[in-house]
Amino acid sequence: MCEATLGEDASLEVRVLAHKEPSKEETPHIEDDAPIMTHNHVNYQARLDFAHKVLEDRFGFQANVVPIQYDPECPFKYNNFIYRVSLASASSVAKVTSAASSQPGTVPIPHGANEFILRLTNSDAEGMHPATRVENEVALLSLASGALCNFQPPVVPRIYGWESAVSGQGWILQELLPGEPVDEAFESMSLDEKRRILDQMAKLLKGLQDFSLPDTVKGFGGAMYDGSGAIVNAAMPSVGAGPWSSFEESFKGRLEVALTEADKNQYIKGWRANGLRERLEAFVAKGVPEQLVALGSRADRVIVHADFTMNNLLFDPTSGRITALLDFDFATISHPAYEFLCSFDGAGCQFPGWTVNEESEMAALRDAKLHGFPSPLPETKDGGSVNWGVAKAWEDALEGAGVKRPRNIEGIEGVANVDTVLRSILPWRVTNEDILRRQTEKAIVQCREENEELLDKLLRHLGW
Repeated sequence: MCEATLGEDASLEVRVLAHKEPSKEETPHIEDDAPIMTHNHVNYQARLDFAHKVLEDRFGFQANVVPIQYDPECPFKYNNFIYRVSLASASSVAKVTSAASSQPGTVPIPHGANEFILRLTNSDAEGMHPATRVENEVALLSLASGALCNFQPPVVPRIYGWESAVSGQGWILQELLPGEPVDEAFESMSLDEKRRILDQMAKLLKGLQDFSLPDTVKGFGGAMYDGSGAIVNAAMPSVGAGPWSSFEESFKGRLEVALTEADKNQYIKGWRANGLRERLEAFVAKGVPEQLVALGSRADRVIVHADFTMNNLLFDPTSGRITALLDFDFATISHPAYEFLCSFDGAGCQFPGWTVNEESEMAALRDAKLHGFPSPLPETKDGGSVNWGVAKAWEDALEGAGVKRPRNIEGIEGVANVDTVLRSILPWRVTNEDILRRQTEKAIVQCREENEELLDKLLRHLGW
């Protein structure tokens, strides 16, 4: 089992799978004798030594440091290594240096605090660029803390210190918030209990959407601190490019990065066979503006968590209250529609673009989100892709909270179509080195051919 709930979260392409290792039925392309990867465990002791050194040198702490839900045989690279820090005595807090609380985005460690979370970045994580990844998370946590300040006790962890990953080991020391992982309990909850969780999630999302960004944040993409401590735009860490002046430019920029990465892939080879590359480049230049022309709110910018899922929420099992919204590693400044393209697995599912199988459950769910859920609801099938009761409850929660959502974001279908093209350029099974090691050459080539066919059909459907 490969867990990544509170502890080690995987890189962007595999973050869903890394929370729970897929079964053989879910991944028939995986070899039975695929090698067990130990890359996460190679520097295990060195990381622990580093953690102790940071805590002692920076904060004067003598502490116990324990990995959270760490699986040394997880086949996918973790995005961060997460540790629970417990002080031998609360008196150690008195040794904190003044520099620790003067950093942008940080607050002084409160008197009596004796447990914390330490996050160490994994420099080997795929799809994460070190230049601003720590700064981005700290800045977005700071913005989210302001956006959700009416939720008491606070649900966004406070930051006590951090170090950039640009030239070495990045880290964040943050508040340990109470609670149990929502994803471990959600499936066994009654529908009424699930509704309570979903209602709170919707209110959190509403808070993020309604927050007024600082005047210094002018574009789309990541965030960081300037020399004066103000939050400004920066590159998007999961892309390594940006910021951009518009939502359209952000998609164009990310598509161009994806095509550049596709050129480096020995199987994809830039999708240059059969004239597909020329069509993709034409889509970037002219198709993206066409798909976004109906989006009347293109200038809207909000805090997007970008991994707003059950595994990044904690709750109090007794009261049912959400106690924490965690892991802002992928957070960004973007259009409200973007959250629905990459979040809410386990709740209402991500909002999909056009699919080859328009008779599928996901296509039916997309139509329900756009035009209203049918009554009675379709049957929820064992092993199906949609839990219709939960999806409808999520829609009701969004409506009740007054959230901008697919139903009232005019033109979101075009946004989802552009995102589908973006995702299809770098299919995970053909680009992620961890999953490549676990497949046969035949399976990889077959996947590449299937994706070329899907890209061809998708572009044809969109007029390219």
